Amino acid sequence: MSGKERVLLALNHKESDRIPMHDSPWSATIKRWKKEGLPEEVDVNEYFGWDFTFLGANCTPRFPVKVIEKNERFIIQTTPQGGKRKNFLDYTTTPEVIDWPIKTKDDWKEIKKRLKPDFTRVDWVSALDIYNKARDEGKFICFSGGFGYDILQSYIKSEQLLITMIEDPEWVKEMIMTLAELTLVMMEFMMKNGFSFDGAFFYNDMGYRNGPLFSPDAYLKTHYQADKMAYGYCHSKNMKVILHCCGNVKEFIPMLIDAGLDCLQPLEVKAGMDLIELKEKYGDKLSFMGGIDTRLMNDPDKTKIENEIKTKFAVAMKNGGYIYHSDHSIPNTVSFSDYCYVAELVKKYGVYEHPEPVSEPAITVVEEKEPVEQRKKKFGFGLKKREEKKQPQEKPVEPETKKRKLFGKKARTQEPAAASAEEKTEKPEKKSMFGFLKGKKK
Repeated sequence: MSGKERVLLALNHKESDRIPMHDSPWSATIKRWKKEGLPEEVDVNEYFGWDFTFLGANCTPRFPVKVIEKNERFIIQTTPQGGKRKNFLDYTTTPEVIDWPIKTKDDWKEIKKRLKPDFTRVDWVSALDIYNKARDEGKFICFSGGFGYDILQSYIKSEQLLITMIEDPEWVKEMIMTLAELTLVMMEFMMKNGFSFDGAFFYNDMGYRNGPLFSPDAYLKTHYQADKMAYGYCHSKNMKVILHCCGNVKEFIPMLIDAGLDCLQPLEVKAGMDLIELKEKYGDKLSFMGGIDTRLMNDPDKTKIENEIKTKFAVAMKNGGYIYHSDHSIPNTVSFSDYCYVAELVKKYGVYEHPEPVSEPAITVVEEKEPVEQRKKKFGFGLKKREEKKQPQEKPVEPETKKRKLFGKKARTQEPAAASAEEKTEKPEKKSMFGFLKGKKK
């Protein structure tokens, strides 16, 4: 069975020959492994037989990257987003952000001018070589890209961004929608020029150790529309969607499912993301990828990592819906022999006895839009029991009108200036700047 077939079965909640596998070792970890037995000429994905390949486009403003300072330990560089970062030379930690390019709305306007799709955002030669090899090997090929809070942290200081999400959610939503639309345009551009993707792997860290970084209400006002648009677009192309979202994001799961998410990754154990708990609660609606505690991988007591894998696999892999991955990434504290043992355990305990036949994903695309207040009622928070107040249900057109204004475009109409109220309600049918925002179908 190929990796593509294996992953499709898992994402369709069916059992294959074994659970699909992938992982994310640090570059410093791979460097260590090559000193400890990983063949120098062999790619780590190939060595462990992982089932995924990831490809994408450069969706940054593409400012020049320059080295400002470098010594035996650190390197300070400018970023493609226009900021400055300090990092260890071996990139073994999260970098320190020294400066951010967006401090005012005017700064955003200048950056937004640079966020236009074009042919040069894709490294066509390298990407096609990787793609063709992966297709020949039967890998599950994902378009990989990011938008949302996590990406905006490269543009705006985190504290300022969190405050702005409360004080000016429409501006944050505009930035998220701009980045999301650029991502989708470039994905479609690649698909029209030689690529065929089996799924999408989006990344947007929205949690920390103790919970989400912002409220569900803030998510609905700033992120929900972009997520629903992106997930719906992928489904229209018969692609499943996996979201990388670090930290404890349990509160967001019902809204992510409603937006159309197929699989959540990586399920950080140290942040309280319990794979067994999540599988039992949402396993009929959502697939999971990850949840294996990396802190146990280098423990001298090997029974700990074996029990971790054996116990969680017994629940998570039942009826499909699970893909092996660590609960984040593999640090360079894990030796090559340690990880080889992990891979053996995954193959030992991740085998299915009765594989099901491969089928194409059954995806339903839902395009209707809901006002934020209706979504809050759906998810059971922020409610005020005043049934006599009907205004929220009479405003489905208002968010659609704002969508056009966010991108600074006026709808072109051929109707006379004194158009009827009925005709005006049809304006949301028009597309946004890149053509992905659509109103309700007639």
